[in-house]
Amino acid sequence: MRSYYTHTLLFITLSLGLFGLFVGNICYGSIAIPAKEVLKSLLGQTASKDTWEYIILHYRLPKAITAVLVGMGLSMSGLLMQTLFRNPMAGPYVLGLSSGASLGVAFVILGAGFMPSFLIPLLLSNYGIVLASTIGSSSVLLLVLIVSQRLRDTMAILIIGLMFGSLTSAIVGTLTYFSSAEQLQKFTFWSLGNLGNLSWESVSILSLCVGIGLVLSAFSIKPLNALLLGENYAKSMGLNYNKARMIIIFATSILAGSITAFAGPIAFVGLAVPHIAKLTFQTSNHRVLYWSTLLFGAGIMLVCDIFTQVPGTEVSLPINAVTSILGAPVVIWLLVRKQKMMG
Repeated sequence: MRSYYTHTLLFITLSLGLFGLFVGNICYGSIAIPAKEVLKSLLGQTASKDTWEYIILHYRLPKAITAVLVGMGLSMSGLLMQTLFRNPMAGPYVLGLSSGASLGVAFVILGAGFMPSFLIPLLLSNYGIVLASTIGSSSVLLLVLIVSQRLRDTMAILIIGLMFGSLTSAIVGTLTYFSSAEQLQKFTFWSLGNLGNLSWESVSILSLCVGIGLVLSAFSIKPLNALLLGENYAKSMGLNYNKARMIIIFATSILAGSITAFAGPIAFVGLAVPHIAKLTFQTSNHRVLYWSTLLFGAGIMLVCDIFTQVPGTEVSLPINAVTSILGAPVVIWLLVRKQKMMG
């Protein structure tokens, strides 16, 4: 258990590190931009070159903000699910939201040949894909909420979420079997995740959705701490368990669903970051974990986004590949280190 002063020092370090990573993320790319010019643009001044100004304000700044929102949202939803289900392997997509979003997008991309020709350009646009993803994840959310009203066993909800995921994956698999190479390529690109295609309007909508999810998560801090010792203990403390569970599920759904809709299904972050926060701060208190998870999630996504850019080229790697390649060894190392310290 770390002391209050150690936690404060860690929070200050993480906050400063996050600011540095945010600026560094905007600086780095196929065209390097000096940090001084980035700071000038962020403070409302004009950069020395018009091209730098355009790149910063219309491409790299919205991408960096998206990375922060995605990292915070997925990490927080992972923390909520791991505490609710008391399962360290639970992640933001455990309720089947990602599979639902994938199904919606698969119907649009892979099933385009079965739709009226005048609708195809609209449906295959960025907003059409976002809408399809939102409808898919919202449909699964609605089913999960209906089921959770009728079931008292939380683990049963987890199993049903996994079953929804398996069902939708089977339908997506069937659609891919009958699709053309071009359709499969487009669907594969979406499933690998992307932080860089969002307009300022899309970033604003995503910010609103993530903000709502994080506020609901903040209101769930006390119930989450009560749930650490089990459902019966939480009820004995006067917690309205069904209401708390519903809010936690709804918060997770808003966070994971909106992020999947705008950025695609991004793996690993939601599963790993809560563990990194717990191991670093050595606490299970959600008053501490709430903020540490947000800072770690945003920072790790910014680092992963930096590594998507291949140095000296205009080639960008898929964000999903980078999150897993960079993140998995870190978590393995932290868990091994924790085991040695306990031993």
